[in-house]
Amino acid sequence: MTSTNLKITIDGSAGSAAPYEQLRAQIADRARSGKLPAGFKLPTVRGLAEELGLAANTVAKAYRALEADAVIETRGRNGTFIAAAGDAVSREAAAAAQAYADRVHRLGLTQAEALDAATDALRARYAAK
Repeated sequence: MTSTNLKITIDGSAGSAAPYEQLRAQIADRARSGKLPAGFKLPTVRGLAEELGLAANTVAKAYRALEADAVIETRGRNGTFIAAAGDAVSREAAAAAQAYADRVHRLGLTQAEALDAATDALRARYAAK
C-alpha cells in the first residue's frame, strides 16, 4: 500500500512493524529530512486511510503520536500540518535525556553504566527500523 502524495509505503507482511508505527516513522523521517517541509498540509485521517487501505483509527493513532512528538500540528478545521519542529524536538530530547540521567543516578549507576544502557537501548531501537 502506497500513498502517492507522501510516498508512504506500508509493509503488510508478517514480522513488519505495526502499520501505525510504519506511518508514524515515515512521516517523522520525512519531516526531519525536510522532504515534508514545515507547513506542509497532510491529508485528512480518512483520506490517507483510504489511500493506504488502512483503518481510519490506524492513521489517527499515528497522527496522535506525531502530534505528541511535535512533528505535526492540528489547526482545527484548517487541517493537519508539519510543524516547525527543530526547537520543540531539541527541547523534548533534552528533557528526556535529563529525566534519564536523574533516574539512573537515583538507581546508583555509574556514568559508564548509564551510557552503556542508553547506547544499548538506542542500538536496539534504531536497528528495529
